[in-house]
Amino acid sequence: MNLQAIKTSVMKFIKDEEGLTIVEYAVAGGLITLGVVLAFTNLGTAVSNELGRITAVINS
Repeated sequence: MNLQAIKTSVMKFIKDEEGLTIVEYAVAGGLITLGVVLAFTNLGTAVSNELGRITAVINS
């Protein structure tokens, strides 16, 4: 393999955007997952606080 063939292969690899698309989907999926986890964590905390408040009202 000569230097020109190596250069052509490297340039073709750099210009290939298919791998980049997979990375973009992975990042988007990670961000969506993070958002869902945060939403459910906040929801769980809010429900727990409300149940604690209701329990305190009933016991008093």
